[in-house]
Amino acid sequence: MCGFISIFGPGDSDAIHDVLSGLLAIQHRGQDAAGIVTFKDRFQAKKGLGLVREVFQEKHLQRLHGPLAVGHVRYPTVGLGEDTDVQPFWLDYPVGVAMAHNGNVTNFHELKRTYFGQRQIRLASNCDLEAVLYVFADSLMRRGVKPITADDAAAATKEVFDRVKGAYSVVGITADGMYAFRDPYGIKPIIFGKKVTPEGTWYACASESVVLDVAGYEKVRDLAAGEMLWIGQDRVPQFRQVGDKPHRPCIFEYIYFSRPDSFLDETSVYEARMELGRRLGRAFAETGHTADVVIPVPESAKTAGQTMAEVLGLPCREGFVKNRYIGRTFIMPNDKARQDSIRAKLNPIRAEFEGKNVIILDDSIVRGNTSRQIVKIARQMGAAKVFLASYSPPLLFPCLYGIDMSTKREFVARDRTNKEIAAELGADYVIYQTIEEMVDAVRTAGNGKLEFCKACFEGVYPTGDITEGMIHDIEVDRMAASKS
Repeated sequence: MCGFISIFGPGDSDAIHDVLSGLLAIQHRGQDAAGIVTFKDRFQAKKGLGLVREVFQEKHLQRLHGPLAVGHVRYPTVGLGEDTDVQPFWLDYPVGVAMAHNGNVTNFHELKRTYFGQRQIRLASNCDLEAVLYVFADSLMRRGVKPITADDAAAATKEVFDRVKGAYSVVGITADGMYAFRDPYGIKPIIFGKKVTPEGTWYACASESVVLDVAGYEKVRDLAAGEMLWIGQDRVPQFRQVGDKPHRPCIFEYIYFSRPDSFLDETSVYEARMELGRRLGRAFAETGHTADVVIPVPESAKTAGQTMAEVLGLPCREGFVKNRYIGRTFIMPNDKARQDSIRAKLNPIRAEFEGKNVIILDDSIVRGNTSRQIVKIARQMGAAKVFLASYSPPLLFPCLYGIDMSTKREFVARDRTNKEIAAELGADYVIYQTIEEMVDAVRTAGNGKLEFCKACFEGVYPTGDITEGMIHDIEVDRMAASKS
């Protein structure tokens, strides 16, 4: 899952500083690569592998001018993480358009074989954004209208929806303005905001509300499922409802990916995690096990850990000290990188483990690499018993919409009982949240009417167009990436 921000500033302003502020705020969504494209008379770009602070230097800011800009941080789900896959992408001809996205095109390989193959188009990367960009730009070119209007952008968005399957929120710029759209089912988040300065009004679209907060923008609203936004030279935001599918936002955003200080679809991530902790605490109380302390795995589990401990009448302790210079292990490119980094990332405080029955709370258990190491560390620190708790249900199915959740055979919970999972991970007991409690907990944090994509827990893919061929193509890609 990736992060993006696009900005349309007033007059001859430079959007680069706001874009950089926004990218730093969502570095957690991708640490593989970063890039920015700006427009002032022509497109200017700087992209590279690494963190935002590693890619951009002062000299780059001196040439990335213009009021129009789009930025991106990448975590690869398609491709091998090469420099040719770094977003944003852009075309100078036959129509000038730049683009970034968060998500996954499930029919990317089919498009390469048919849509692009029949047109003799040779893609320059292994990144699925390129498919979205070409379909969007091809529609604009065929309409032959200059300057681009809201009608043109809406028609191009419909062309994307008709041809490109999967889940994707998209932002971008042209010589004429800024556009954004959210996939027909609204699986991936995208939020629109603005700020008013003496120079005029600035507009922005981003992956999370915290991006707008940090850059000084007021959140206006989330884009609806299948909705497009266009802001042209008249600087009047125009919204068009292009898709007509039911809204199914990804529930894993609230579990793990988003920052706790973000709001998505009118729902507080922080409040959702607090409620998830309360409910799991009540479930643990009914097991008959007794514990002395709740120790959340930093950082995402800290919020839920506090409320779980409150329900159980236990202290919540910082049993692990996180090295903040080690990236998020979940989004590292392969198993070896994840395993090598876990011990360097988390260092225990012996006094919080020694002689105690400890509940170690995490947001989820995927492959089991992190959990197995954490349980081992707790044992080494002298824990009497180790209870492993996940405030999300067992992950059983691969996410095909933009989260690198293993191929089916890699999930530690697949085809195992909770008792067998505990034995596999070296824990005395394992407890998960139920799907029903998870959904209800997130609803209580804001929009009580939301229905979610829960495919990674249930195996039901809301787009309804997932084929065995798509699953095979995506698994082959991810297995290749894990070996690279």
